[in-house]
Amino acid sequence: MSEPASVIEQLRAGVQTTGPEETRALGKALAPLLPADTVLALHGDLGTGKTTFIGGLAAGLGITRPVTSPTYNIYNLYRGQRQLIHLDAYRLEQAGETDGLMLEDLLESPWLLAVEWPERFDPAWLSRAWRLRFTFESDTIRHIRLESGDA
Repeated sequence: MSEPASVIEQLRAGVQTTGPEETRALGKALAPLLPADTVLALHGDLGTGKTTFIGGLAAGLGITRPVTSPTYNIYNLYRGQRQLIHLDAYRLEQAGETDGLMLEDLLESPWLLAVEWPERFDPAWLSRAWRLRFTFESDTIRHIRLESGDA
């Protein structure tokens, strides 16, 4: 991650991280490069670093509050240079439950909506999402790849 402008290209090729600090730094470098009012769909198994990456996004947006998993709350709101909504869709039974969250009422432009477990989320929200895939390569190495997203 030598140049901030190359972070998106590096993610398209796939990036290996060897610990939470590297995963967080990657999110921090990406955050200011994302367009306003963007949805990020973070795909990956439990423990692959999605929440850690979102903590980096928050830092990149000037948010100083610690980022925690919103599993039981469904979403957490953070305010910085733009609003960050961290949504964990794991507990949603079906995509239709998204309407009950009233996200439209929460969004204040510019915003960034980061969705963990997007396969359980309303596909209409994800039609233009930036999709990131998080996978295990070993006990200590994670692989993060940008599968779609326009810079």
